Amino acid sequence: MRYEFDWDPVKERKNIRRHRISFRQAATIFRDPNQLSIYDEEHSADEDRSITMGLDSTGVLRVVTHTFEQVEEGLCKIRIISARKATSAEESQYQEANI
Repeated sequence: MRYEFDWDPVKERKNIRRHRISFRQAATIFRDPNQLSIYDEEHSADEDRSITMGLDSTGVLRVVTHTFEQVEEGLCKIRIISARKATSAEESQYQEANI
């Protein structure tokens, strides 16, 4: 599966200031074979959104809110909306799910 990423550069700058992570770095969680994704029902009124938790390329557990669209077979487009470091409770959930 190949991924194509997109994001709003203004939102990314705000995210870097607030959470100290770029969306380019956040996108690396999609390489984590143990990533966990859920549908974000609360924030999906205008578009379908998901929340994915996974290890980024530096080994830090991140939580990324994004859209997901299968463009063609073997290619998905992901638009990143926000990214942050996982809380300790989320870290526990991730570890429990991957035991």
